This record gives sequence, C-alpha cells and structure tokens, in this order.
Amino acid sequence: MPNISRDILVDAVDIIIVSFLLYKLFILMRGTRAVHMFFGLVVLFVLSVIARWANLMALDWIISSLRTVWVIAFVIIFQPELRRALASLGQHRFLSRFFTVEETGVIPEIIRSASRLAEKGIGAIIVLEKDVGLKNYIETGTKIDARVTAELLETIFSPTSPLHDGAVIIQNDRVAAAGCILPLTQDQRLSVSLGTRHRAAIGLTEETDAIVIVVSQETQTVSYAQSGKLNRKIDINALRAELLQNFGLAGEDKATKAATAT
Repeated sequence: MPNISRDILVDAVDIIIVSFLLYKLFILMRGTRAVHMFFGLVVLFVLSVIARWANLMALDWIISSLRTVWVIAFVIIFQPELRRALASLGQHRFLSRFFTVEETGVIPEIIRSASRLAEKGIGAIIVLEKDVGLKNYIETGTKIDARVTAELLETIFSPTSPLHDGAVIIQNDRVAAAGCILPLTQDQRLSVSLGTRHRAAIGLTEETDAIVIVVSQETQTVSYAQSGKLNRKIDINALRAELLQNFGLAGEDKATKAATAT
C-alpha cells in the first residue's frame, strides 16, 4: 500500500512538472508564428495516442517512424523560443546570487546620451549585451570597438550619420558596432502605432537576454525592452534604476545621478 501511494505521488509530480513546462513554453510562443507549429505537434502526439489505443496499426507505424525526428524538428522550429527560455532561466534571482557583473562605468554615459537624444527628438536604439552573445547581430553592422561615451552615441545617431538608422550594440564598456540590424518581433498583439525601432527592440529581447533602450523620434520619449516586453515612455530615473538592477552596478548610482543633472 505505501508503494502504491508513493507511485501515485511520483506520477502526480511528474504530470505537474510536464504541464508546467508545456504551459511556460506556450506562454513564450504565444502571439508568434511558432504557436501554430506547437499545436501541430500536439495534434500529432494525440493522434499517436489514439492510434495505439484503437490499434490502428498503419497510422501508429507512420507516426512512430516520424518520432525519431521529432526532437530535431522541435529544436529547429522552436530555436528562438528555446533560446529565450534558457536566457530567462539564467536570469533567475536564485542563479544571479552566484554571479556578479563587473562595474563598467558606462551607465552614466548611456543615461546622459538617451536624455539628450530625447530632448533633441533624435531616434536611437541602444543594445546592452548580457550573458547571451550578440555576435551574429554585431556582424550585420559596422564594427567600432570604442569606449562608450555620450558624445560618441549622439554622433552615431545624428541624422547626418550613415549609421543612425541601425542599432548600437554595447559589450561591457565598449561600443562593439553600430548600424546593426535586429530581428523584428512577430507578436501580432502589439499596437500598430509601434515603429520599427520598438519592434526590433522587442524582437531581439525575445531571442536574447539583452536590454534594449529606444529613443522615439516622434514622441521624444525613452523606452526599454527586456524579455520580450516593452516598457514605454519611462523617465530617466526609472531607466537608471532598471539598468543598475540588471547589471548590479549599485556603485554607479551616485555617478549616474550626477550625469543626469548635467
């Protein structure tokens, strides 16, 4: 009797864990084209169960033959969603306790440039790399490899600059590249009023753990995207707090406030 109760408990835990994982995967894919593929795989799985239960030998043989490639197909089809899920796992607070980020001193420069660009009505998109590498996106732009300064960022996004339409990607304390092309989000629930910069910011954060700052040319406001979500029209102090929280740079708080005051 105790063994039976233990087996029931193990089965219940197993079902709960699998259900939770499927639910989280569905949440990650909701609003994208991948959700239709997900439901297609679910249909194939249900057909497999029905074929085995009803003893439909031919159908069961066909589905069983495809089973060996299901794992590979799953990885290929849901590659962006899996990357985003793993990146989200790496950002968990429990894991962040065991890792520290070195102070870079770039946040005051980024804050100052975002504030000035917004005041001037100059559009900009600034990407801050975290744990997931952005090499593929860096290669789409012009490599710069220069120290991050507010003046450099403002020059890059000046309307007369040939690189102003693309994104700037920052690695540690260096501007790695400018004029970079980012993937646009496929989320169909977004407002039609969102422009290309905002959609590119969301698209990149759906696939990586980067933080993307967007300065709107039309509204002269600052927004930032993280984990596939866009936080619109935030003030500079809120942006500063968010960057300090994500990069663990509490020691820069004083310096950043001084930078925003200039």
